[in-house]
Amino acid sequence: MSDRSDSEISIGEARRPRASRVTMGVVAEQAKVSPSTVSLFLRDPEAVSSKRAERIRQAIADTGYTINRLAGALAGNHSRTVAVIVPSMVNAFFSETLSAMQEVFESRGYQLLIGNSDYDPERELELLRAHLSWSPSALVVTGSDHTAARPLLEATGIPVAQMWELGNDPFHLQVGFYHEAVGAALAEHLYAQGLERFVYVGTRMHLDHRARQRAEGFTAWLADKGQTAQVIALEQNTSQAELSEVFDEIARHGDGPQGLCCSNDVLAIAALFEAQRRGIAVPEQLAIAGFGDLPLSKLSAPRLTTVRPYPAEIGRTVASQLLTWIEAGTLPDQPQVVDLGFELVVRESSVRQ
Repeated sequence: MSDRSDSEISIGEARRPRASRVTMGVVAEQAKVSPSTVSLFLRDPEAVSSKRAERIRQAIADTGYTINRLAGALAGNHSRTVAVIVPSMVNAFFSETLSAMQEVFESRGYQLLIGNSDYDPERELELLRAHLSWSPSALVVTGSDHTAARPLLEATGIPVAQMWELGNDPFHLQVGFYHEAVGAALAEHLYAQGLERFVYVGTRMHLDHRARQRAEGFTAWLADKGQTAQVIALEQNTSQAELSEVFDEIARHGDGPQGLCCSNDVLAIAALFEAQRRGIAVPEQLAIAGFGDLPLSKLSAPRLTTVRPYPAEIGRTVASQLLTWIEAGTLPDQPQVVDLGFELVVRESSVRQ
């Protein structure tokens, strides 16, 4: 036991009182409004008059108030968060969708809780369990194939949206397009160029079933015309070694005009570079098409034929419909399916004179 008196304890050793959290009442008092008005402002800023809203914003800034979302979740059934799981955080498509979704949700006082599954169903299941522990108001997953997670998704009791793909058995909401139709549209376009052989090259198709569906749509359309398309699966998007093997395979089948459809624009632009390195004329000897309509697709030489999806519209549509159900506290009687379609963008990389 220490024999020092309390007076001998240094200031540095003294226990400092914990700073108390700024409450909604403090904000209300400073803004000269009721706590219920502050609460309404936090849920729906547009529901409060502009003068009161400005006073509340200033009071929040002056006091350093932050919303205690955990307390809100305990007081009600769910927190003001929406859990979203995407297969990739670096993919420009999903980034644009998330940005549009976030804009809509934040305008109504909700925040996104984002997870990256890296196209792994088991990781998706782990992320779902982790995110559901925060009692989100809704859940958004990417794609329509969720066999491992289906029992968990069906038991959530909250609105569940699937995006970027249509098909299988929808939960409450599906927003996107049919990837088989994308493959068919690309096949029809290349077939019209009078080509003699067709190749579809995709990456990680054992995991990315949307790319696999596009390949299936591509080969099925050509099969109806009596044509056989070779499908080549790569592990990486732009591996020089793997692309070189693809072009070696193309070369083995003679000098007749051929069509190369790639699962995404990054791979298609890499194929353009490889064709140029080998002295293969595009599109006269090899017509090339991709998917995604990335900004570089308009700048390549020749410019890339591709398919344009609508990533921002997917995000806005998902968020708007989920908010309707969240704020009404209801679930739909029947699943809603919204087909936003896509656009075939024909450019010089595939059009033979």
